[in-house]
Amino acid sequence: MVRRSSVSAGHLTLKHLEKSFEGRPVVRDVSLDVAAGEFFSLLGPSGCGKTTTLRMIAGFEQPDAGTIEIDDQTVGDWPPEKRPVTTVFQNYALFPHLDVAQNVGFGLRFTDTDRSEHRRLIGEALDRVRLSGFESRRVHRLSGGEQQRVALARALVLRPRVLLLDEPLGALDAQLRKQLQVELATIQREVGITFVYVTHDQEEALTMSDRMGLMLGGSLREVGRPRDLYDAPTSLSAARFLGVANVFTGPVVGSRLDLGSWSVPAPATVGGTEATVMIRPERIRLVADTATASGRVVMAQFAGTSQHVTIDMGGIEVRALVSNDGRQEFVSPGQVVNVEVDARDVIALSAD
Repeated sequence: MVRRSSVSAGHLTLKHLEKSFEGRPVVRDVSLDVAAGEFFSLLGPSGCGKTTTLRMIAGFEQPDAGTIEIDDQTVGDWPPEKRPVTTVFQNYALFPHLDVAQNVGFGLRFTDTDRSEHRRLIGEALDRVRLSGFESRRVHRLSGGEQQRVALARALVLRPRVLLLDEPLGALDAQLRKQLQVELATIQREVGITFVYVTHDQEEALTMSDRMGLMLGGSLREVGRPRDLYDAPTSLSAARFLGVANVFTGPVVGSRLDLGSWSVPAPATVGGTEATVMIRPERIRLVADTATASGRVVMAQFAGTSQHVTIDMGGIEVRALVSNDGRQEFVSPGQVVNVEVDARDVIALSAD
């Protein structure tokens, strides 16, 4: 039976981190507070600075400016082996000449624990990742998913206060990634330590995290709960990066945003005479009410559980998502449809 770790989780704080390579800024004024025991994801495209940020936390890169604190202790000048963190990499970095138990216990060689304690800790770590009984197997005989679990066990056996994970599922196929997303989130809850997870995969960040931060161009643009960042981003860049978004800009006339051939409710938070707003495709409703605005379907793509629909609203392209739940009929190109939008689903965005 898996037991909860006796090691307490670490509280991670980053203050105004900066890092440049050959004069090119890679991380720009990143400040972040990750609560003890939290599963926090850094999401962003390749080259946005998320891995460099992780490497600075681990001690593999030194920041040009700013501080790194774990449990209110500044660790920025500590060597990597002295920091209460361990890292799981995308390529796992396992030793092919060692068996599973030897790989998992490798880091324990540099601690003051005795051999009997080594065996106990290795067994506990393998139990946590569902690999009990694999101790004597060679790593080259393991599947990709099993190798990933060995790498995770090797990190957990050192009982870190913060576990850093750099695209750990990136080398796996889509189906296995989904399975291990669930397993990783479950293990994190059981172990109780702080996870900082770097990924470019939106689904991973949205499904696994307690909170997440969106990095673009070296800056941390938004931080919050996955649902909040998806449903109500505040910036244009976040709206466009997370999922699919209808983004419109137009003048505010009374309580409506005038888009020329179409108008939508203007959010109450909008100030001034012009606004930029976002509406998610799943919030666009196709209804039978002829009193609502109508448009013509220009594209309809079947996607199993849903249908992706593009509608021409008099020169304005609107994307909608029709659920395959039997309550709405699927549509076809050329069909005229009535479109409805609730005011609560129109989200005001700020410029980047």
